[in-house]
Amino acid sequence: MDSAISELPARTPLVDSAETGLKIVIVGGFGVGKTTLVRSVSEIRPLNTEEVMTQAGIGVDEPAGPSTKTTTTVAFDFGRISLNSQMVLYLFGAPGQERFWFLWDRLFSGTLGAVVLVDTRRMSDSWYAIDRLEHHRTPFVVAVNRFDSDPAAFALEEIRQALALPPHVPLIECDARIRSSGKHVLISLVDHLHALAVAREMTT
Repeated sequence: MDSAISELPARTPLVDSAETGLKIVIVGGFGVGKTTLVRSVSEIRPLNTEEVMTQAGIGVDEPAGPSTKTTTTVAFDFGRISLNSQMVLYLFGAPGQERFWFLWDRLFSGTLGAVVLVDTRRMSDSWYAIDRLEHHRTPFVVAVNRFDSDPAAFALEEIRQALALPPHVPLIECDARIRSSGKHVLISLVDHLHALAVAREMTT
């Protein structure tokens, strides 16, 4: 057997007993790490709709700071996590370029909750995502993807003020490249959704 093939991770088939699918959307600006986050946490080989960046995108699709980014998502990324034998979490990573933002409203349909991934070097790219989620009344958490090339390293409270986030919206740090960090982001979202559900039950 080819050694390269034997080193590939085993892919988990979806069990027959799975009957509940929960949809999570990951949004944010261009080059913030959405595709990386989906790849790091998905139990299957993610579906990516990436295309090679060309000279036509210079001045249009520009990641913040120094970057080796050579591809860009043109539709969405898709990954999956089995929570238990009956419940599956489906992850959709939205395209970050402004010209594809019209797709976001469709992606938000049927969404349980969302993660807004933030790059502090270009924080204004996050405002539209937060605005659309609030418009759809979709619960969300904000995760700051810390980049090594970010010289500012703003504190979380400074970021909360810059984004005008209400106190009840969770704001956390992460490294989208690390599986455990990505899982922590998703757990924070699930905890937030549970807290909101409990609060609703107490007021009815």
